[in-house]
Amino acid sequence: MSADKNSGKKGVSSPQESTALSQSNGLANLLKSIGVSIAFTSYQSHILYLLGVKDGGGCHIHQSSIHRPMGLFANQGEFYLASGYQISHFANNLTNGQRANQIFTGCYVARTVHNIGSVDAHDIGIDRNGQIIFVNTRYNCLATIDPRHSFREIWRPSFISALVAEDRCHLNGLAMDNGEAAYVTAVSRSDTIDGWRDRRHGGGIIIDVRTNQIICDGLSMPHSPRMHQGELWVLNSGTGELGVVEGASTGKGRFVPRVFCPGFTRGLAMRGKYAFVGLSRPRYQRFEGLPLDQRLLDTDSEPWTGIQIIDLSTGSCVDWLRMDGPVAEIYDVALLDDQCAMAVTGDSPDIKSLVTIAPQNAPTDRRQIIAA
Repeated sequence: MSADKNSGKKGVSSPQESTALSQSNGLANLLKSIGVSIAFTSYQSHILYLLGVKDGGGCHIHQSSIHRPMGLFANQGEFYLASGYQISHFANNLTNGQRANQIFTGCYVARTVHNIGSVDAHDIGIDRNGQIIFVNTRYNCLATIDPRHSFREIWRPSFISALVAEDRCHLNGLAMDNGEAAYVTAVSRSDTIDGWRDRRHGGGIIIDVRTNQIICDGLSMPHSPRMHQGELWVLNSGTGELGVVEGASTGKGRFVPRVFCPGFTRGLAMRGKYAFVGLSRPRYQRFEGLPLDQRLLDTDSEPWTGIQIIDLSTGSCVDWLRMDGPVAEIYDVALLDDQCAMAVTGDSPDIKSLVTIAPQNAPTDRRQIIAA
């Protein structure tokens, strides 16, 4: 596997220097057959990773420095990224047949950056009107950007009594469905500061945003809810499981595990019959003392960091990327419709010299651009 790095902000640590990357033999062929690159984030390393396939074959990983990258939301020709105190919109500057640096079929540039402050933004989505919706974990709500302020609250769980910076329930995951916020995950239904930390074992819940009803409970630190082919999928992170919520639309759902993965599962993207699952090593106290510990002992397994690609028809891991070294945690995973992609962040020195000119007849509305 080849790799390169877009070194961004000075002073950011670079644990990727000693991180060993390995992959399954079929990973490049699988990505090429689907026609995607994998984007994933690690707030621990301050790196946005883009994994694709070179024209001649073989995987290539592009690394871009950005402060505490978290949630990703990808559309055709663009993606959005929530990071330490910002939300950035990345647009692909290339058209079909073009290449950047003779390698990349997609060059995603941070064209719009919204400063939201340190609100601990997690998952992110875009609704049918192009409005940014993000999980504001510190303030226990769903929020959107505002032209004058850090954010504007648009939804809050019914059990949260006030808009306060106390991370009471650790709201984290967001599932979009037909252009609207549909479901969220939280570690607990606590309404006191940091109350979720005492409910990591079985206090996890899924809430239907449209009804503000808890539709599934008894989970262990759930993350990354996603709608796929009419089903609500979720990662029950504290048990290392990927599964579906049966009966979600009835308001009385039940989590049914489909696959066990050897790690703290967090970050999920789906395409056809494949699920791309992010794995982290439970290195810190908030990840310890979970059912995952016993599950790893029962399977005589060690947790690892990386991405497993699960064939949903068989429930088996068909390909994988593994990271060994100081990078222990991944937050989110998304799929880009490019064979090999790179990113230029707002912190990158390349942003100063990268100038592209829009054709005079180019559409200006974001929805027209995506349709084109």
